[in-house]
Amino acid sequence: MTRKISFLDRAFWITESDNNPKHVACLQLLELPEDAKADYLPTLLAHLRSFDKPSSPFNTIVEDMLGFPLRLVAVRELDMHYHVQLHELDNVEDKAALNRFVAGLHEPRLDRNKPLWQYHLIASRAGRCFAIYVKIHHMYGDGAVLMRWFQAGYHEQPDIEHFTPVWAVTQPFRERRRKHWLSGLLGAAWHLLRTVTDLVWILFRLLIKLVRINSHYMPIPFSGTRTVLTGQVKRGRVVATADLDFQRVQALSKRMRASANEILLCCFDIGVHRFLKDYGHSFNKALYTNMPINLRKPGENTAGNKIAIVPVKLAHGEVDPYLRLRQIIENHRIVKHAAKRSEPGAFSYYTILIQAVALVFEVLHLSDWFKPIANILISNVPGPKQTRYLRDAKLLAAYPISTITPGGGVNITLLTYGQSANIGLVCCNTHISSLDNMAHYFVEAFELLDKCADDPSLSIEDIGEHVDDDIKSIVDDDLGHAQDVLHSHH
Repeated sequence: MTRKISFLDRAFWITESDNNPKHVACLQLLELPEDAKADYLPTLLAHLRSFDKPSSPFNTIVEDMLGFPLRLVAVRELDMHYHVQLHELDNVEDKAALNRFVAGLHEPRLDRNKPLWQYHLIASRAGRCFAIYVKIHHMYGDGAVLMRWFQAGYHEQPDIEHFTPVWAVTQPFRERRRKHWLSGLLGAAWHLLRTVTDLVWILFRLLIKLVRINSHYMPIPFSGTRTVLTGQVKRGRVVATADLDFQRVQALSKRMRASANEILLCCFDIGVHRFLKDYGHSFNKALYTNMPINLRKPGENTAGNKIAIVPVKLAHGEVDPYLRLRQIIENHRIVKHAAKRSEPGAFSYYTILIQAVALVFEVLHLSDWFKPIANILISNVPGPKQTRYLRDAKLLAAYPISTITPGGGVNITLLTYGQSANIGLVCCNTHISSLDNMAHYFVEAFELLDKCADDPSLSIEDIGEHVDDDIKSIVDDDLGHAQDVLHSHH
């Protein structure tokens, strides 16, 4: 069996390097059943390895020509000792120790001579919990696809007899209705024309914003601020996790007339500012986030990647959390409106275009000398609302851990599970050794935003922002200042 690879899927393969692998992952915390024996995890390991006939794409590798990926092809057999492994820690409930261990697993890229996934069981010498770290290449699917697969490997009730791990679950296949060749050709030509037209319109609107004729549009790419989190992506990763009560997030979003995403964007914005201020940064303009947009139509269950990643301007110059939220709401909806008015393919190609420029900087080792597309990447993936079980082990939390875009920054991905929002953070460890404070600041920012709805006197502490009425060109920056900051913390 072979499967075609889309243009965006190919991009994840072509742009991968040892310094910047293109896999995504999920750290799962589980609770052992009450009657679990001492050999529970070794027995589970053997059981998992017995499923050695995976379904597509878990049984496929990339067939390429001179490094260019052509298609996914099935392999005859898998090395299950590579794909499913067992490790042991003193206590997986020690968040700091677990995050350090997972960062080490997340750093190396997957073996291209094997199907592009791994499943790591992490036993605990103390307590009744264990962890699972799963990583899979991004070219296999985006967040929506991976979440469907994730849920397929879990049940709503403990079930040992009918358990099948995610890689062995038969994926539903929907045969496309065949069209007459002429109808298909004309349809493809019309779609291409609309896509190219919308792409040209996007670039034109950005151009007139650059020359300050009309500023009411999406942010101009490469407008981010260089910080200790951005720059040349190198080996070494730092991972952290955090949790928020998602029911409270939803309740606050109604009170604030905002979406849950916008509430979270505000909290992340405040938390990142506080973290960077600890490293001596000051800001005379807003930070920017890369925001993935799902381009699928309602009910569409295609595999692979069908997303766009575009920059969104965050907040600046306000100490009132509520006013910062209003800034973010306006900026967020400008981008959403632009996406709705364009062909999905146009936004996808725009993503590839700007990411390709950032990649050139990365390949030439110039990322430290240019502004990043954005400072952070924030993604939100809706997960299961009911408790899930892996065989008879209860899933307690699932933290997504993603890849890093060219130009660096911290990747913040949130997965909703039950009544919780499980947040995973990852970045390079070039200039920092921990993201734990940032995770803590997110939780504090949410508490502050929640309280300020009833108490307008509340405000955030100094987060290093300075109002500057002089709008600078995107090619101007304070390189000297950024380098001084980096050197002072190297």
